[in-house]
Amino acid sequence: MRWTHTPLPAAEVEALSKRAGVSRVLAELLLRAGQADGDAAGAFLQPALASLHDPFLLHHLEAAASRLRQAIAAREQVVVLGDYDVDGVSSTALLVTVLRRFGLNPRFIVPRRSEDGYGLSRSAIDRALEGGRPHLFIALDCGTNSHAEAHYLRELGIDVLVIDHHRSKERPLEHCLLINPHVHGNGDAAWQHLCTVGLVFKLCHGLLKQLRAENHPVAYRIKLRDHLDLVALGTVADLVPLVGENRILARHGLRILQDTLRPGLRSLMEVAGVKPEQGITPTDISFRLGPRINASGRLADAALSVELLLSEDAGFCGETARQLEAFNRERQEIERLITEEAERRIEAEYLGHAGVVLFAENWHPGVVGIVAGRVTRKYNRPCVVLGNEGELAKGSGRSVDGINLVEVLGSCCEHLSSWGGHPMAVGVALPKLHLGEFRERFAAAVRSHAGGDIAEARLDLAAWLMPEQITERIMEEIDALHPFGQGNPEPVFGVRGVVLRQAPEIFKALHFRFQFEDARGRRLHGVAWKLAHRCPPVGQPIDLAFELKWNHFNHRRLLQLVLIDWRPAEGDAV
Repeated sequence: MRWTHTPLPAAEVEALSKRAGVSRVLAELLLRAGQADGDAAGAFLQPALASLHDPFLLHHLEAAASRLRQAIAAREQVVVLGDYDVDGVSSTALLVTVLRRFGLNPRFIVPRRSEDGYGLSRSAIDRALEGGRPHLFIALDCGTNSHAEAHYLRELGIDVLVIDHHRSKERPLEHCLLINPHVHGNGDAAWQHLCTVGLVFKLCHGLLKQLRAENHPVAYRIKLRDHLDLVALGTVADLVPLVGENRILARHGLRILQDTLRPGLRSLMEVAGVKPEQGITPTDISFRLGPRINASGRLADAALSVELLLSEDAGFCGETARQLEAFNRERQEIERLITEEAERRIEAEYLGHAGVVLFAENWHPGVVGIVAGRVTRKYNRPCVVLGNEGELAKGSGRSVDGINLVEVLGSCCEHLSSWGGHPMAVGVALPKLHLGEFRERFAAAVRSHAGGDIAEARLDLAAWLMPEQITERIMEEIDALHPFGQGNPEPVFGVRGVVLRQAPEIFKALHFRFQFEDARGRRLHGVAWKLAHRCPPVGQPIDLAFELKWNHFNHRRLLQLVLIDWRPAEGDAV
């Protein structure tokens, strides 16, 4: 792994430090986050809900809010179809919750991965219509490219509203209301990168504005802020950039999530080992809550997760949370076996390929996306991992920095029956008979987009620190930069010339703990996850690359270094 650090002009760091009233280290981090102005830096550190823009600036949102207002006034039948990932599940729960407050009883449906496939499929629509033909059909986190399906609904006399954030190169949907900033948007807008639950929040905001203008009594009783726990769930889990309005919604949503009154989320936190009293972080969503919400959609029916988020029945929530925990454990075991097999194949056949496509008849298409993420990170190259679905090979792809998978697939999609997604994550399906051709075309397309071989994995250091600077005070300043995620990465720091006086302590055969002293003799503690195979030496100067975390233990909060990488000391080399 190649360490890089680009020093910033000392005068700029010093000037921002004085203007914003922060330390030079925090000033450097703010500059790297693009916050060069003192006022902008202050707004970044304290993002306010009042800074959210007028929801009606989004294309079609005012018309969509008016259509919902009409449905409420006429007590119309509404069907909500949401995707089976966390964004789709939280979007569905949010919209259904708000519409119920206004007296509607919307039916909701989540596509079953094995039966309906992805998104607004004809199969999922037909299931949705089994309960009767609604006046309004709302598709969440899918549907942008579903021209035939939307046309089918319109021919039945059903109004269609699609709220989605997936990119599209096709013509916009016709005779429907589509809210999608990537189809009708301004690339610089603060809401450009909202995921679907963020867009649903904006729609609900618009609906409340319209109904409050009519003095609707319920509209004044609804506090949208209380629903930001759902917005934070979908926003963090969907890996959208945590900048602009996403940062505002996620920052406040994590605080609401910490004190959420939803029995379903409290039960889910309990089975997932999340301790709200220690604060909720994006990591809790990404690695604990999100996978359990996703597990039902991967192995069973994601409608179960929607029911969990909507229910007020503590007994039902506890039982359902335990059921999701069981699904997640099953998913983990399936994923482990597929990952091991995928790694063996890459080592044996594809180490020289710029992009990798893997398939096996016995791989479960519901977990291959997680496997794709793991092997992509390990081998630092885009990987598509596909499972068996009848005549199709179906699965997901993940990418590395600098390689836009949407562009890559756009140049080798002639054999794909369906595909779409984001620059870093895509869904793919193709007939099995074309696997060989697609594998070759994908590798060539990745190489072309990379301009040759993919660069060695890079570790960007946000700042070099002296051991004496690693204090609780700097950690409290770093806390102001939360939430970390896409577009606002957690800072990785470097420290030079550390000498370990005692051997690291290996635990669980995979990890190790270590400690060292600063110039004043103060002891600093660290942990390295899954790095026991390369413990650093004792008595020799080394450079460390690490993140700073709070470690909660025995009701105490301790500062801890989390080691990312180490190397023999190289002085001032970067």
